[in-house]
Amino acid sequence: MRYTHLLAASAVFAAFAGLAQAQEVKPHAEAGHESHSNESWKKGIQRTDLVSEDLDVPGHEVIQARVDIAPGVSSPKHSHPGVEVAYVLEGTFEYQLEGQPPVTLKAGESLYIPAGTPHVATNHGETKASELATYIVRKGEPLLKLEK
Repeated sequence: MRYTHLLAASAVFAAFAGLAQAQEVKPHAEAGHESHSNESWKKGIQRTDLVSEDLDVPGHEVIQARVDIAPGVSSPKHSHPGVEVAYVLEGTFEYQLEGQPPVTLKAGESLYIPAGTPHVATNHGETKASELATYIVRKGEPLLKLEK
């Protein structure tokens, strides 16, 4: 069981290490966001892994993490190999899911993001915003994929 936790934690770390190696984050024109440099989001997003467990559904796991985003910072456009449920702990987030109008959520509100849906999360507030991200994903695949 402990080995499974280490593997899952390694997979999550590798996924975000891949984000850290991205060369450029392009502006998200549909939502009217300003472009944030690679360095801005690297310094402005902190992820704390909380839970990683196998599910009773073969080949799937649940991963839960706290994601803190500094004021004015956007995540790069990305998707996940399973669903994400984002629950805002503090602050205000704007979520832009591909093909949908932007959604603004405040503390206590949540959003379901379907598997494989490219999206961007932005903190438009003046203070740190935090979410509890719960992923139900296929094992063995990177937790996230950068999108163009």
